[in-house]
Amino acid sequence: MTPSLTALLCLASDVLPGTLPKPTIWAEPGSVIPWGSPVTIWCQGTLGVQVFHLDKEGNSAPWYRQPSLEPGDKGKLSIPHMTQPYAGRYHCYYLSPTGWSESSDPLELVVTGWFPDTPSLSVQPGPVVASGENVTLLCQSRSTKETFLLSKEGAAWPPLRLRSKYQGGHFQAEFSMSPVTSAHNGTYRCYSSLSSNPYLLSHASAPLELAVSGTLPKPTIWAEPGSVIPWGSPVTIWCQGTLGVREFYLNEEGSSPPWYRQPSLEPGDKGKFSISHMTQDYAGRYHCYYLSSTGLSERSDSLELVVTGERTLGGPSLRLSLLSPVVTSGGNVTLQCGSWEGLDGFILTKEGEPKSSWTLDAQRYPHGQTQALIPVARVTPSHRWMFRCHGFYRDTPQVWSPLQPTAGLPPGVSAKPSLLTPQGPVVASGQSLTLQCRSDVGYDRFALSQEGRQALPQRPGRQPQAGLSQADFPLGPVTNTHAGRYRCYGGHNLSSEWSAPSDPLDILVAGWFPDTPSLSVQPGPVVASGENVTLLCQSRNPRETFLLSKVGAARPPLRLRSRYRDGHFRAEFSMSPVTSAHNGTYRCYSSLSSNPYLLSHASAPLELTTLTPARFSVENLIRMGMAGSVLLGLGILLFQAQHGHGGAQDAARS
Repeated sequence: MTPSLTALLCLASDVLPGTLPKPTIWAEPGSVIPWGSPVTIWCQGTLGVQVFHLDKEGNSAPWYRQPSLEPGDKGKLSIPHMTQPYAGRYHCYYLSPTGWSESSDPLELVVTGWFPDTPSLSVQPGPVVASGENVTLLCQSRSTKETFLLSKEGAAWPPLRLRSKYQGGHFQAEFSMSPVTSAHNGTYRCYSSLSSNPYLLSHASAPLELAVSGTLPKPTIWAEPGSVIPWGSPVTIWCQGTLGVREFYLNEEGSSPPWYRQPSLEPGDKGKFSISHMTQDYAGRYHCYYLSSTGLSERSDSLELVVTGERTLGGPSLRLSLLSPVVTSGGNVTLQCGSWEGLDGFILTKEGEPKSSWTLDAQRYPHGQTQALIPVARVTPSHRWMFRCHGFYRDTPQVWSPLQPTAGLPPGVSAKPSLLTPQGPVVASGQSLTLQCRSDVGYDRFALSQEGRQALPQRPGRQPQAGLSQADFPLGPVTNTHAGRYRCYGGHNLSSEWSAPSDPLDILVAGWFPDTPSLSVQPGPVVASGENVTLLCQSRNPRETFLLSKVGAARPPLRLRSRYRDGHFRAEFSMSPVTSAHNGTYRCYSSLSSNPYLLSHASAPLELTTLTPARFSVENLIRMGMAGSVLLGLGILLFQAQHGHGGAQDAARS
């Protein structure tokens, strides 16, 4: 029979611990004991133990002594009702024929329920985490407490203890676990205490179960009929696992336990979590897990459940409009979503495509107005897309305003206008530039677009004569930002629709690069009609493209890739056969592929003249001022015209 505690207190000894191996001490069912509950202290020695001694630190009473239950076995001290006097730090020793052992490691026995308060325990990022993540358990109380303890059910190690801090109206302590492993799985509770007696604790917090997922494949999570649910409508969350699933778990981010648990409908099948009436309380981000015979799975991808409808936010104040009045095929458009309710963010959804959505923070303006600009890329004429706008506040991002009226894309298909510039497509940096949009339809307004830019200037239309309309768009003085591709559109005041776009007009800005290429011609600047002519543009600077422009021509410049030859980058522009239409002044430019609308300085002008054979007389050539260095070449051409190509070759040889 185990001696009573009173009897043990009457036994005295002046024996000091010696150098034999120290015993092991522990308590069952644990070292954190509710007030009035039983507890047993065990002391494990080695073979040949005769007597165990138990000592309580700070106690002036003699040691507690307990003969070994059997030689070399354990010593046992039973406390039938845990109360304040038994709380404290204990050590044990043992006596053998060769002397006394060293003291054991300390055992702290604490009693709970001494203080009436009950702290709360929460976990971030949640009660189910992946192995390797950082986890923080937060214990807090509104009562003044100096210390908090965190205990794990069934753990061999004593409770963790931290000094409290006052924050946000609470005394609290943060217990960090970094990184977590499967060893951290278990049930946790926390307690509060005072420094005057650290072994007397408050009531225990509600239990918190922490699960660290293993290496089983993650399940799939989805919602039916969808993740955006009108207020009051039903929704079902499904979790699909693998074969052998026994139970599914559903966890909402930021919520405290307990989890939602659902046995598998059949082995390896799905877990089903039903919400009969969707409200703001169910809006949030969810994950699911499954339990099998080999452990807990990884968590699923997140499912964001959103509630929208009449019971949410002030929807009628929302507006959705096209910021840019023109939607070009293959181009970009910007939609504007705004409100007078001071909303923090906006969501734009595309009808018929539930996964197509854009979310942006709101920009704040005076008088409480907020708005967001949402770019939509690559609009094509094969679809007429419909968009809807929602709004939300930052503290409830899954609670959306009701659906709003739609904005449609693309616009109508009225007769397209024409876009031109009096200066020609190549303009020098610093030169004034004006683009003119014209139409034989009496449009009331015109809009100009530049690829890659959102802001579209608009100007009222004027009618220079009956049946015609036009608008001028002055853009100068020219900088590199004006280089690019332009289109224009026409519209009527009584309609929000715009015409089809004009044909594109490329504006090229010369003088952006410092080099000046050279331009030459073969066989010469004066040639007979029907001849083959090559204009050679070249530069010593590395350039990827060359352009050939004719002064006054309506067509855009010719463009060729450059080739490296004889220390130059060059391109050969062939004209075959030439006619009088080729007469004129030519210049060439170089550019890079990174921005084909920015050019070098212009080459020196080259004037090309095409003559008929009748004009190749010496008298005409002298009158034209070309008798000098080109006389021989022109004589050959004249001889060729009179006697045939072979005769020209003989004349050249002579």
